[in-house]
Amino acid sequence: MSADDERRLARVALTWLAEPGTRAVHRLVERHGPVATLDLLLDGGSPDGWLHSTVAARTAAGDARAVAAEALERADRLGARLVTPDDEEWPAQVAVLAKLRLPDVTRRVDVETAPPLCFWVRGSWPLGEALDRSVAVVGARAATGYGQHVATEVGYGLAERDWTVVSGGAFGIDAAAHRGALNAGGLTVAVLACGLDRPYPMGNAALFDRIADTGLLVSEWPPGAEPLRPRFLIRNRVIAGGTRGTVLVEASARSGATQTARRAIYTNRVAMVVPGPVTSAMSVGAHEFLREFPKARLVTGLAHVLEEVGRIGADLAPLTRGPQRPADALDDDARSLLEALPRRGAMGVDRLAARAGVDVRTALRKLSLLEELSMVVRRDGGYALIPRSRPKRTTAATTSGSA
Repeated sequence: MSADDERRLARVALTWLAEPGTRAVHRLVERHGPVATLDLLLDGGSPDGWLHSTVAARTAAGDARAVAAEALERADRLGARLVTPDDEEWPAQVAVLAKLRLPDVTRRVDVETAPPLCFWVRGSWPLGEALDRSVAVVGARAATGYGQHVATEVGYGLAERDWTVVSGGAFGIDAAAHRGALNAGGLTVAVLACGLDRPYPMGNAALFDRIADTGLLVSEWPPGAEPLRPRFLIRNRVIAGGTRGTVLVEASARSGATQTARRAIYTNRVAMVVPGPVTSAMSVGAHEFLREFPKARLVTGLAHVLEEVGRIGADLAPLTRGPQRPADALDDDARSLLEALPRRGAMGVDRLAARAGVDVRTALRKLSLLEELSMVVRRDGGYALIPRSRPKRTTAATTSGSA
């Protein structure tokens, strides 16, 4: 076995011995390399008591190197590949997870947030290239029609503009974002919390096959790994740290999607939240996230998302304005005269000038302008408003008569 193959095997074995994100393992690999770290842990030399117990439990169930070799063979049969930091396609941006520290946490999944040791990948795109210009779109599994519509539109628009859409492959918002990107003929990446040969949920199996055909399926767990509950939160740090920003579309009060957005905040990525109806239980978590994190950005559609993650000065969202009215371009004097005119009938220039608070000379000049703009008409020694045209009302009689 070559030195390179030995290092790759060691990284797989280490991921099996301890869950991805384990800080003690990451520090040892950074200091001694994967092969020496594996030897150290298998010899019982762990500097961490919890890690020592975990390694002992796993080694009692099997030989780490044999398990890793079997995983590599299984991946090969699946058409998947192992990607490590030694490979060209490694996504360098996940290194930011080394600095990820969530405040006021005690759960292991919130503390052990180190960068990945390796990725299992299914699909032809280079992983680093796919994630280089990417946005995560996440949210509730039990999404409403509103949330699914927004996620689909955002996913479609991002993909149409050559952004990679990243999500977790779950029902609801995740699936809607993936499908939006696929329908646009764009690139989407599903980051799984299980082995690539055990896609979860199974109801999205056809969706995963579509993603693998044109995009990427990615996991830190070897083929055969089960989708255990803590692994979803472990996975979420990769979605947050591997993309330029995270869009939270819908989230209930205890949604795991808010944890993805939280990890985005603490890795100095952009966290964006789509507001929903205040009466919707599926938007409670999203709204509370906005209240808790002033750095989070409220977005209402693709233009806002692009402004947050795009190039400075090149992707600004247009200001939202109401419909343009002819009177919007008038100066103060002309507008005052227009407002001073009665809704019905005409008014003489002297009286109109006094009512508008302008002198007669100015009134005559501005009234001529308003007449040119077809906003007023000269009538009976004065001026009158030109009534706005209204759409004709269709009645039952006229409808039946034209049939």
